Amino acid sequence: MAHSFRKKLIEGETLIGTLITIPSPTVAEIMAHGGFDWLFIDMEHSSIKLQDAEGMNRAANNQAHCIIRCPSNDEAWIKRCLDTGADGIILPRINTLEEAQYAVYHAKYPPVGNRSVGISRAHGYGSTFNEYLDRANEDIALIIQCEHRDALDELNQMVALDGIDAIFVGPYDLSASMNKIGQVEDPQVQKAIGKILQVTKQAQKPLGIFATTPTGIQKWHDEGFSLLAVGVDSALLASGGKHMLKQLNKTHQ
Repeated sequence: MAHSFRKKLIEGETLIGTLITIPSPTVAEIMAHGGFDWLFIDMEHSSIKLQDAEGMNRAANNQAHCIIRCPSNDEAWIKRCLDTGADGIILPRINTLEEAQYAVYHAKYPPVGNRSVGISRAHGYGSTFNEYLDRANEDIALIIQCEHRDALDELNQMVALDGIDAIFVGPYDLSASMNKIGQVEDPQVQKAIGKILQVTKQAQKPLGIFATTPTGIQKWHDEGFSLLAVGVDSALLASGGKHMLKQLNKTHQ
């Protein structure tokens, strides 16, 4: 991985990842070996703890970029997740310009923001401290999620912010905010996603989205989404097991 995740992202490279919700570095290592470009380490909707997330970064061993979704847009979570050595963070439920400004302020070092400075795994425990500080703003991605109908009102202003590297659509929460929970194919939900796509294209900001299947994610890639997350580790494990049993049962009928 010669180029940083952020550089690949802003250059429009197609990046295919998957959600990691099982608190196990082994799972992250397996997925990294599987060839995914990036791992979506989800600390918002899982039992993954900070120590687990740091271990997942180690386990990926530079075979896949690790991006952590913080539990919330909170200074403590932002700095602690970044200090694990992650290649970037995703912040959920960013609905206003003020919230986006807060994210930049705490995720980027000066002069872009005012990220707190500490010594951690990200800084080589001190051995690469200066090098990390020099390149962090260029290499580490800040991605905010647009997953509520309210976010559409100020999206134009949010995407114009220096320090916001990409927008990630949360289609299921977006549908819920429109009283159409889980109905991601509903015309109104699709129209909202289309508006997000239009705004980000005009701002020349990368756009990401989640889908459960390759067919579903291909549709969005064809529309212009480049940061793609497909499937969830637990669901992949379950479906793989079911498929194997189905094949075995056929041979024993």
